[in-house]
Amino acid sequence: MAQKKIKKNGFHPKIVAFACNWCSYAGADNAGVNRIQYSPHFRVIRTMCSGRVKPGFILKAFQLGADGVLVSGCHFGDCHYIFGNERAVELFEKTKKMIRLLGLEEKRLRLEWISAAEGTRWGQIIDEFVDEVTQLGPSPLVSEKTK
Repeated sequence: MAQKKIKKNGFHPKIVAFACNWCSYAGADNAGVNRIQYSPHFRVIRTMCSGRVKPGFILKAFQLGADGVLVSGCHFGDCHYIFGNERAVELFEKTKKMIRLLGLEEKRLRLEWISAAEGTRWGQIIDEFVDEVTQLGPSPLVSEKTK
């Protein structure tokens, strides 16, 4: 992974990506195997299903210093657990409401569907999200302790 752009004011966002084991995590692996270059300013947390990413996990990521959080899972109809990605949408909508209540911009939270064969798409989504969060600047929840 090579850094594609120099960020303004030296700010590099900290992004947490929750990736479904069966599709999105495999898509990230596909990107690596194919040497697709994308921003290195994120950390992946492998989950068994995007439907298992509870609002508390996302809020904890923000509390611990994340500037943005990506939740990624299988495309509809491809979920290993049949309806896990539908559950992910329900949980994501609840989490967005909580994010608004905390005063965070909704653009700091993103939900995407990426299959195991979409390594190029993984790289594009990561780059887009890092650029969006960079434009927003550091999270207002980030204190000097969590930097």
